[in-house]
Amino acid sequence: MQLYNKLSAKERAALIDEAGEDRLTLSFYQYAKIGNPHLFRNHLFIAWDEMAVLGRIYVAHEGINAQLSVPAQNFETFKNFLDGIYFLENVRLNIAIEQDAKSFLKLKVKVRDKIVADGLNDETFDVTNKGVHVDAATFNDLIESDDVVLVDMRNHYESEIGHFKNAVTPDVDTFRDSLDLIEEDLRDHKEDKKLVMYCTGGIRCEKASAYYKHKGFKHVYQLEGGIIEYARQVEQLKLENKFKGKNFVFDHRRGERISEDIISNCHQCGKPCDTHVNCENEACHLLFIQCEECAEAMNHTCSDECKEIIALPYEVQKELRKGIPNSNKIFKKGRSEKLKFKRSL
Repeated sequence: MQLYNKLSAKERAALIDEAGEDRLTLSFYQYAKIGNPHLFRNHLFIAWDEMAVLGRIYVAHEGINAQLSVPAQNFETFKNFLDGIYFLENVRLNIAIEQDAKSFLKLKVKVRDKIVADGLNDETFDVTNKGVHVDAATFNDLIESDDVVLVDMRNHYESEIGHFKNAVTPDVDTFRDSLDLIEEDLRDHKEDKKLVMYCTGGIRCEKASAYYKHKGFKHVYQLEGGIIEYARQVEQLKLENKFKGKNFVFDHRRGERISEDIISNCHQCGKPCDTHVNCENEACHLLFIQCEECAEAMNHTCSDECKEIIALPYEVQKELRKGIPNSNKIFKKGRSEKLKFKRSL
């Protein structure tokens, strides 16, 4: 029985082009106790592969975190499948504002220790004692109060291209790094300030809100559904949009435009730009911001060194990559010293 991808990303992209059908990019998460994550993972893969679902899904004993692309014609079948799982019945689906049929090109369902790498020992606090969930309208009113501290729970490369006005945007590389940093910065305001948090789709705030309540914060709030749901409600209800720029997303699109503001700059020339790319050199793959002019001049690479490497024959490039581990540790996400206009610590 097939429990893995047989098609390459290139082959899948060709099939999507050939089909010419609309697809929906969406995400959801749910904390729940899953006794056998491996069995549940296989169940999901078999069902979703038949529906031509693509995406990146993490399953753990604590729940599920999913970013997906679903054929529009299969959406009802997909939704009925979720509703047939007791802890996913009527789960909120965050539908992307900007749709792209090629947002995902493979189906990857992976078993992890946690559905978000938070580095926390969940046995030390009550993870169900979460903050108050607020919708877009309530959030807009709340963040205008003088007794509120608004905190972006995302990483630096996410908030760099877009965030809410007056938000604290920790200059961190990981979610775990932000937790202690925020507590330290706000330790004198645990009782007199309202801590209001937001993230991409809400999942990071679910755990963070419980953690901060455990740490003594008395008034904790979180934007329900994150930026994705906020943007949907703003459009649907004609609310004032208080988010500036793009919302970074973890698929091939890399970003959804929420407002026309461009608040970041090209990491190579400094001109206004908020387009994230990965360096064309596969041994580098650095995530950084690059404008169209620099992309053309640098042949879609981050540095002269990488530009020279991709000009070499492919077999030579493969030899140069030998022994270099392809892990997130080498994907510096804009921190490279090769970038003149990067955001730095």
